[in-house]
Amino acid sequence: MESRISVLIADDHPLFRQGIKQILELENDITVVAQAANGDEAVRLTREHKPDVILMDINMPGSNGLQAIKEIKDENINSKIIVLTIHEDREYLIKTIQMGAEGYVLKDAEPSVLIDAIRSVHQGQSYIQPNMTKELVKEFNRLTLHGRERNGENRLTAREREVLKLIAEGMINKEIATKLYISEKTVKNHVSSIFRKLNVSDRTQAAIYAIKHNI
Repeated sequence: MESRISVLIADDHPLFRQGIKQILELENDITVVAQAANGDEAVRLTREHKPDVILMDINMPGSNGLQAIKEIKDENINSKIIVLTIHEDREYLIKTIQMGAEGYVLKDAEPSVLIDAIRSVHQGQSYIQPNMTKELVKEFNRLTLHGRERNGENRLTAREREVLKLIAEGMINKEIATKLYISEKTVKNHVSSIFRKLNVSDRTQAAIYAIKHNI
């Protein structure tokens, strides 16, 4: 039997934490190993339990979620972080992604969305709640517009960056082919190359990588 995904819940509302715990532990592959009421507790309990996944609220008294994310990532602790928040603002989404969070889910999401997010980040993928991905597109376009495609991270060719921008805009391969006056097969080859170079497996993850690394 495979070991369960261990989860730490960091939120300042005890009833919310307990509700999430009960939902998660209905799943055979997930167990909640600790709960924290603020950022300091989240960091301390992360060091102690080394959970696979942390569900991190942003607004908590004392040390908040953003400070906790920074500490955990600075210490290179191998726990994956999903921001679980009320904030639909692009500012928080982009900031937490750039800080190293692997997921972003809103508190009013269906339980199945949170469970999918936990399993996805545990498997090494990024997870952004589907209705928030449009904010990634806006940010990707803003970075591209301001010429932030630079430095040693830039492993993509000019054509691949062009394709990646259109992917981030939500275009399918056929639409990209028409837009760039190239064959659909050529687009598929570019997409495969982009995914391979960025070590991602889907279009949302490619856009997330581009934002994190300012490609």
